[in-house]
Amino acid sequence: MIHQLIFAAPRPGMTEEEFQRYWVDVHAVRYAAKIPQIRRYAVDTRIPEPGEDTEREAPLWSGIAEIWLANEEEQLASLQTPEFLEGARLDEPRWAAFWRTVVLDTDTEVVVPGVADTAVQPGVKLVMLAKRREGMTVKEFRQHSRRAHAPLVTELPGLRRYHQSFTRDSWYALSEPPFDAAHHLWFDNAAALRAARQTPQQALVDADLRTFVNERYLHSLTVRQNWIIGPQGR
Repeated sequence: MIHQLIFAAPRPGMTEEEFQRYWVDVHAVRYAAKIPQIRRYAVDTRIPEPGEDTEREAPLWSGIAEIWLANEEEQLASLQTPEFLEGARLDEPRWAAFWRTVVLDTDTEVVVPGVADTAVQPGVKLVMLAKRREGMTVKEFRQHSRRAHAPLVTELPGLRRYHQSFTRDSWYALSEPPFDAAHHLWFDNAAALRAARQTPQQALVDADLRTFVNERYLHSLTVRQNWIIGPQGR
């Protein structure tokens, strides 16, 4: 199963709230969800950080589309459908700054299962995008992420669910992708996430990140997951 992540930002002149509302209530329902090959589909809307000043520094992205497709054949077929060509693609410039969009096709691995995939996940999710440090191979990066980093993350207080999504091998055959992984950490609410990030265990997680991640390309978003198709899928 391909787990595609699409990071998007509002077009100029649109507020983050307007962008998110259009994405969830209009684009996702009227256009993207009509593409028959999409098995599951969620839109993750960004939750502002306490004290942030978006007028001085706007976030890189204001939301994430999560799309699940069965395989490469169905993914290619989806891009040739009228629902995509005459619907979703034509609608994108109405609400998204498409030149800032980042797309990753990933293979997702479950570290802490939490509630079943067929159930709505509780609370909020922290999504962390990471790029391996210079001189490290993709294989070394993945091994460290799985064997050394994941056990540290699983000890964070209040963590309910944890997945690691690795950029698919096919991307490296074409060019160097912008990111090598996205980590998904679920908590009951934003307060629980903030509390976890103030603990000594978070300090250990951060210290380990510096050993295998290029910090210039480390980005995080706190989001709320909005299901469009799913979570059971079709």
